[in-house]
Amino acid sequence: SRPHSASSGRRAKFGSPASTPRGGGGGAGQSARVYVGNLRYETSWQDLKDHMRQSGHVLHADIITGPDGRSKGCGIVEFATAKDARRAIASLNDTLLDGRQIFVREDREGGGGAA
Repeated sequence: SRPHSASSGRRAKFGSPASTPRGGGGGAGQSARVYVGNLRYETSWQDLKDHMRQSGHVLHADIITGPDGRSKGCGIVEFATAKDARRAIASLNDTLLDGRQIFVREDREGGGGAA
């Protein structure tokens, strides 16, 4: 059993060198996070979580807001597994949430997006 410490376990996060991405096109390829766009400004994190729960176990859902605290019309959802995230992309893209057609794709920022 290996000790888990910040200094010795740098490769112990999501993708290990043994897992080689299959397709081209950047990103970790194993992300359990998805980006959801075209949300109504009134959609809450709970509404988003409830909708995304159809595809798997949701660990966290967040609505991205501007400096004024208002929604930017998009959010990030973290699933328990990358498989659940892929299922959400396949099954929930172009579905309706609060009367709007949303899009779901892999989260390309991967760290919360400090834009």
